[in-house]
This record gives sequence, structure tokens and C-alpha cells, in this order.
Amino acid sequence: MIDFTLTDAQTELSERTRSFVSEQIIPFEKDPRVTPHGPTDELRLELNQLARDAGLFAPHVAAKWGGMGLDHTDMAIVFEAAGYSPLGPVALHCAAPDEGNMNLLAKVATPEQQETYLRPLAAGETRSCFNMTEPSGGAGSDPTMLETTAVPDGNHFVINGRKWLITGANGAAFTIIMAHVPEGHGMESGPTMFLAPMDSDGIILDRDIDTMDSSFTGGHCEVLFDNLRVPADSVLGEVGQAFRYVQVRLAPARLTHCMRWLGGATRAHDIATQYARDRHAFGKPLGEHEGVGFMLADNEIDLQQSRLMIWWTARELDAGGKARHESSMTKVAVSEALFRVADRCVQILGGMGMTEDTVVNQMFREIRGFRIYDGPSEVHRWAIARRILKNK
Repeated sequence: MIDFTLTDAQTELSERTRSFVSEQIIPFEKDPRVTPHGPTDELRLELNQLARDAGLFAPHVAAKWGGMGLDHTDMAIVFEAAGYSPLGPVALHCAAPDEGNMNLLAKVATPEQQETYLRPLAAGETRSCFNMTEPSGGAGSDPTMLETTAVPDGNHFVINGRKWLITGANGAAFTIIMAHVPEGHGMESGPTMFLAPMDSDGIILDRDIDTMDSSFTGGHCEVLFDNLRVPADSVLGEVGQAFRYVQVRLAPARLTHCMRWLGGATRAHDIATQYARDRHAFGKPLGEHEGVGFMLADNEIDLQQSRLMIWWTARELDAGGKARHESSMTKVAVSEALFRVADRCVQILGGMGMTEDTVVNQMFREIRGFRIYDGPSEVHRWAIARRILKNK
């Protein structure tokens, strides 16, 4: 049976989240603690407490770790409502990269690792980062080009390499590192994940990178691993199996990005719609001019199509599927549709859209970046085509 009707409980949850974000979080958007490299940790913790008080903290986290324990379908509803402000996911503690890292740790980490890393992360006491992407020549859209190495040395590994565009690294308590274990050391080789505190000797924050987006706490950094020694029990999962675990993390994470930015694009559309009602030109409201009215109509179409694709993929995950194909399709379709929405909103606002007087300017920049991270559209199209041809 196909049913796109929300239950009463889902409707209440959506409305409660949207009201919370609109009434309590949006007023913080002009707070000086919102910096070009994202909101500060001081602001994050303040917003987290507001979400706790509202009963909306950590919607994606299992109850055993202190969260709401929602499935992917309910997450889609809450994350969209949270995304109505760039600070909403930060407040609810469901922003990247922590949300994806929590999911990975819950599924792959040992009980000891979960107590050390997941429990304080789920509680909002710490932040995390995920070190995979490397500068030119290393792993990016093609993770098989991994250059960072982890060489076994007794009961330790020694990690060397350089990563960049590492979201949230500045101020993170710990990191998950992707590194290649070379052959010839009497053990399994290949790409491997490691856990390490960010204050470890051998982890150097080389620089903060200025980027077009500004919604992620800790910004984006270039990170150097210089003879970082980590014990053997810091391996996350099994040696040589990192690519398998990356899929555990990325398929749901692609979808949650879609959920959050759907909320952001909806906010931009609402602002543009109100402007089209209020602003007059050539004798009537802007929205009554066919060119502007058609843009609003196209926005409405793109938003609803995006929402339905997100729900479709969420239900596939909730049914126990891996949803690799579905999440790739949704990531491409939604990221490109939402960028069209944001672009039209800037156009409708005209000069106003180029200013910081509304959040539309930021949504345009943020959603443009979304077309690149977690797999550019071109890479996902390539993967989709491969699966089509293989199945045939």
C-alpha cells in the first residue's frame, strides 16, 4: 500500500518541531556567535539545552543513548522541520558530521568504544569529525585513492597523511580516520577506520579553510597526521573493511542531508513567496507577474517531489534495505532540485536576495555546497548507471 498521509503523531511532531525552531531558534540567527566558520560551541550548547527542554534533542539516537529513537521516516519529518533554520539541526544535535558518526558508532563500534566515544557524543557533551577526504592526488570522490597510511608497529598503528575539508575538526573531541593499512605486516591490509582523540600527539590542525557555507560548528579544516600512534583497539570494526563501513555511514547520511536542506529550501521559498506578495512593480504585486508566479510554482513542484523521494528512501531503510541505489537517486534529485529552489528565491528577491538581510543568501550558498559533499551528482549518476547496466 502506498500512503503519503502523516499520522496524527507525525503531524504533531512536525508542527511541534517547526514551532520550536521558528519561535526559539530563528532569533539566534543574528547572534554574534554565528561565525563564518559556523556557530560556536558556546552557542551550540545553549541551543542544545533549549531542544532538551522542548523534548526534541537527538531525534535519531536510540533511547539507550538518550535520544528519541525515531526511525528514518519520522526522522525525515523532524529533520525537515529542524532545517527551517540553519541552526535547527545544531540545536537538535542532528547536524553533520555528528549525526552520521553516531549512526556509524552505534552499528560498528565495540561496547568499550561506544562508552568512550558514542555516549558523550550522543549526550551533546562532545563533537566529532570524520577524516576521509584528502587534497589533490588523494581520496575524494574516488575513495580508492586513499594516501593516508596506518603502518602496524607492535600493538599500535602509526598514521601519516593529510586530510582536508574536514567538517567540525576545530573543537572536536575525537575523530574517525580513514587510512590504508599496507600489505606485508602479517595481518589483513586495506582501508581501515581508526578512532582517536583530537588532542593526541601527531594530530595537527593545519588551517581553517574558508568556504561558501557557514552552518557547521567547527567549520572545515585541513588536518595533518604526523606519526600519530594509536593502539590496536582503536580500530573501528575490522582492518581492511573501511569501505564497507563507509556505506553504513553514507547511505543514511546522504538522506539526512536531503531532509535538513529540504527544510532550508522551504524557508527560502516562504520568504520569497511573502516578498512576491508584498513587493509591487509595474502596477501589481510581483507574484502576479507570470515570470515570478511560475518560479513560485516550480519551487512548489521541486519541494514536493524532493519530499516524496526522501520518504521513499527512508521507508526502504526502515524496511531493512541498504538503499544505496535509492539514496544515490535521492541525493542527486534532491540536491539539484533544492538548488533550483534557492536560486529562484534569490532571483525573486532581486537585490534583496544578494544581501544578508534574509537567510535566503545563506541557503543558496549552503545548498550549492550540498551538490558536492557526500558524493557529487556526477559520481552518483555514474554509480546509478553501473547498477542499471549490471541488473540488466
